[in-house]
Amino acid sequence: MSDTDLAYGLVLLSGVLHATVNAILKAGSDKLVGRALIDAASAAVVLPALAFVPLPAGAWPWLLVSLVIHLVYLYSLVRAYEVSDFSAAYPVARGSAPLLTAVVVLGVFHEPARPLELVGILAIGAGMLAMGFGRHLSRAALGWSLLTGVCIAAYTVIDASGVRAAPSAASYIAWLFVLHGTVISTVFAAIRGRGVLAVAREQWRPGVVAGVLSIGTYGLALAAYRLGPTAPLSALRETSILVATVIAVVWLKERVTPLRAAAAAAIALGAALILAA
Repeated sequence: MSDTDLAYGLVLLSGVLHATVNAILKAGSDKLVGRALIDAASAAVVLPALAFVPLPAGAWPWLLVSLVIHLVYLYSLVRAYEVSDFSAAYPVARGSAPLLTAVVVLGVFHEPARPLELVGILAIGAGMLAMGFGRHLSRAALGWSLLTGVCIAAYTVIDASGVRAAPSAASYIAWLFVLHGTVISTVFAAIRGRGVLAVAREQWRPGVVAGVLSIGTYGLALAAYRLGPTAPLSALRETSILVATVIAVVWLKERVTPLRAAAAAAIALGAALILAA
């Protein structure tokens, strides 16, 4: 198996775990506290690994910029889930990111991409956006979802560069989870204020589960970005919407329209084109 094949496999698994983590977050009664619990659990689980990986020399600036972007990203994600359905906010947020990522990495960083990969990126992006706009979104929901997408595109490029600059993928991944988890959970808990402990006692179990899964989802994605080109991999990761659609129907009891079925087909086609390339 080539490095590129392995990268595709890792990023597909990452997408499945990502949809699951987000569904757990959406199902929680207090999504801000839920996100704080997820990030705190991730940091706690990964913390012992710092004794076994080198310092991320050369990657500190990327880690710090990534931290700022992730703070904005996760807050906007929480707000999007507070004001809209999972099956509406998730595809808009995830669907806008691959197109923005492709523009940056192909146009600015000049990473190579085959024609089929470009068509696949566009198909996945179009399918994701159709998923979101096929259901009514308030102005606030659309704004928060699009802001989330902008942040996803930004941190994808930043972390793809950071993981390549670090001594190893494990070094960057471990320090990212510990640094980000500690800061983000602290900030979100402070925003929520006095009621955070009562809510945390209610939501800690799903928060821990989602925190462990989130290590897998982003750790696998970063490992994939170290092995292959960022733009097609970031687009392929967005096939998580297929899993998210199933979860929305089965668990969250949301309805899938014919438009959403067509959008899912577009996403599957985009993934097939990327793999074929």
